[in-house]
Amino acid sequence: MTTDSIPVIDFSPFIDGDAAARAEVARQMRQASSDWGFFYLSGCGMPAAQLAEAFAASKAFFALPDDDKQAIAWQSAESNRGYVGVRRERLDASKPGDLKEAFNLAPEQPGGPLNLWPAAQPAFRPEMEAFMAECIATADRVLEAFAVALDQPDDFFVTAHNHHHHTLRLLHYPPLPEGFSPQGGENRAGEHTDYGSITLLFQDDAGGLEVRTRAGEWLAATPIPGTVVVNTGDLMHRWTNHVFCSTPHRVNVPPQAQHRDRYSIAFFCHPNKDAEIACIDTCASADNPARYAPISAGDHLLQRLNATY
Repeated sequence: MTTDSIPVIDFSPFIDGDAAARAEVARQMRQASSDWGFFYLSGCGMPAAQLAEAFAASKAFFALPDDDKQAIAWQSAESNRGYVGVRRERLDASKPGDLKEAFNLAPEQPGGPLNLWPAAQPAFRPEMEAFMAECIATADRVLEAFAVALDQPDDFFVTAHNHHHHTLRLLHYPPLPEGFSPQGGENRAGEHTDYGSITLLFQDDAGGLEVRTRAGEWLAATPIPGTVVVNTGDLMHRWTNHVFCSTPHRVNVPPQAQHRDRYSIAFFCHPNKDAEIACIDTCASADNPARYAPISAGDHLLQRLNATY
């Protein structure tokens, strides 16, 4: 049964508990992903000090002069790395560019594109690489729980993500000027769904994230200290044959926070580029037959990125 608020799930029993405890956490995650496509996760194992360090590094980066940031600007969907200026991205194609700036980086692969690093911030690289490693570890634990929830081998999703084609995004939503009035529906981040399998979102206390309910109303995903927001994306929606949702969400501007900065960090998990996304056997039935033909994860992501930029 759908609840009237985004669920909060304690993940620590999945990490430390017995088989029954793990199964119960997985059941709660399946229910939340089916009803909402979003949930808060506490006890996920992310060190609080490392998260605080990542936010501090992010704030220092966005405080750099614009010329320093533009020197490592985003160039193409194929690499999907570097600085993205305010209004450069349009998550809702029907609206003006988003009122945010971002910095994209990703685990580097042999022969693949390299991350771009700010010359004026030498500590930034080791801090972000260490944080990215923690995000991968956390995401793998979440993916393992999803496999348990769907009666698959524990490593079903983790193996399909073991090339680490993920993206880490640092996000800064600058204060809006006195008397600001949105033009044409512009927002800090337009209504959208995420492209990949799962997203881990770390928020500051400014608020603004909103999730669209099945009734079409917008519900605030208010920051809860000590939690990470987890949501399932389009590929997981497709992979699970609509058992899990991919829920539209946006970043609005709360009136009380209009004149302050908002920072968040998102870790977008994507399967290996050559992973075939085909209906999981336990997600199909006579009443819910497979809805989609198989697709490669890499082709799907590239199509979505080219549409966004």
